[in-house]
Order: sequence, then C-alpha cells, then structure tokens
Amino acid sequence: MAGSKGSKYFNIFLDYQVWLKAQNREGRVDDQLIELLKEIGLHGSLKKAAIKKGLSYRKAWGDIKEAEEFLELSLIVSTRGGKDGGLSLLTEDGRELIAAFDELHYQFDQAIHRITRQFFNKLNKKDLPETE
Repeated sequence: MAGSKGSKYFNIFLDYQVWLKAQNREGRVDDQLIELLKEIGLHGSLKKAAIKKGLSYRKAWGDIKEAEEFLELSLIVSTRGGKDGGLSLLTEDGRELIAAFDELHYQFDQAIHRITRQFFNKLNKKDLPETE
C-alpha cells in the first residue's frame, strides 16, 4: 500500500517482475517458469503441472527445454509413461534454481518495499520512518 487510509495513494501498489535472460541466445527464467517447476515438484508430472498453470504440455516442455539450454543445466528428469503415465522430477539443479530465485525475489521485495515507501512518502510529503 502506498499511503495511509484516506490518502489519495491508498489504493496504488507497485508490481514488478524479475527474470533472467541470455544476451545472445534464447532463454528466459521468470516467475511462470519457477511456478511450473514448483508444480512439477509437487505433482511429479509435467502434464499435471502444465494443466495447473494453464499451459499446454508443449509450451511447458518447450519453456523448460529452452531454460535448460540457456542455463546449461538439467532442471527435470522425465520417464515415459505406461498405463499409469510418465513421471517428471526436479533435478538437484532444478531445486537449487527454485530456492535461489525465491531468495532473489525475497531480496528484491525487501529493497522495493523500502524504495517504494520513500517514493510515496515524497509524493505524500510526509517524513515517515523508513523501517517496516
């Protein structure tokens, strides 16, 4: 929230996105990919994770493969299905990527909260404490 109740900025919020991308090749790691990987970790299935995130299986698989090539890491390992379907599991690198990205987000959240508070304090012409 950008201001106290009753201020003209009360209902204005800052939203942002963080992603990693390669300068000279295809590939991107963003919130959507991290959430997809988290779903794979929960369900053990790329298909279930894709459905849960509203993606086609082909798009989800392509995004993961593109990220793996860009990062030069294996993020998931899959086995083909039989009558019970296939299995997709996160690799150690996949789990580490999720943890590192979550930590990156946490650090950005802390910094952006402080910076945004200063910004709206200036707009509101108030000298509020910078802690919170």
